[in-house]
Amino acid sequence: MIIIVVYPLWFVIIASFSKPADVVGGKVWILPIEIDVRGYEKLLEQSKIWISYLNTILYTAVGTVFGLIVNISAGYAMSRKDMPGRKIINTFLVIPMFVSGGLIPTYLIVKNFGFLDSFWVMVIPFAASTYNIIVARTFFENLLPEALWEAAQIDGCGTLRYFFEFALPLSKAVIAVVGLWTAVGLWNSWFNALIYLNNENLIPLQLLLRRILITNESLLGAATGTMAQELRKLSDMMKYGSIVVSTLPIMLVYPFLQKYFNQGVMVGSVKG
Repeated sequence: MIIIVVYPLWFVIIASFSKPADVVGGKVWILPIEIDVRGYEKLLEQSKIWISYLNTILYTAVGTVFGLIVNISAGYAMSRKDMPGRKIINTFLVIPMFVSGGLIPTYLIVKNFGFLDSFWVMVIPFAASTYNIIVARTFFENLLPEALWEAAQIDGCGTLRYFFEFALPLSKAVIAVVGLWTAVGLWNSWFNALIYLNNENLIPLQLLLRRILITNESLLGAATGTMAQELRKLSDMMKYGSIVVSTLPIMLVYPFLQKYFNQGVMVGSVKG
């Protein structure tokens, strides 16, 4: 199972450093036959790639923090049986999971709030996630005993103090899970940027890479003969390189959160 999961990732990495002819010919299995870094060179030649990379890092960092604040606090509030209107709010949260308002109404709402073409359009409007709230709610309901809340009340502890001093320190697993899911979603996000961002200095890495690959395909369609073959090879190398560039940071972070991720997923799925 480890080989089945890991080998495709390893193949993409070694293919990004290999000549396309060796990859197509089936010569690349474990290591590159001959190192070729033209794909990475062409990617790094793009003038806006470092700006877009920085934008993606900022969107992911700020958006993850904001998403944790919204989803974890909402999940805790929904786990409290004494919260007024709990059932109505639960219904209100679940309905958008099945029925969407549509792209045009969402665009108009984002525009009317003044988020259009700004840094915050990638962070605030889509921070709340019903699925993450449900996972957090399930975690708090099943892993925080009611006796702990009752003991805290006897000592004069209020709801907010209980949340910050008791609930959060005992919730590292669900915080790690929701944070990882939020970070991965923000890191891979390009559609929101395509719709809501016009400023070229604000576009994220994924959208820039998408534009580069589309441009290469357009050039390839217009080329003929030897030039078409060379462009095809370069395009394939850039595809592999873009996968590595865009996924490597998340792959490096995941091992540090794996134990919390597994525990939080089990709590949110089996007991939910």
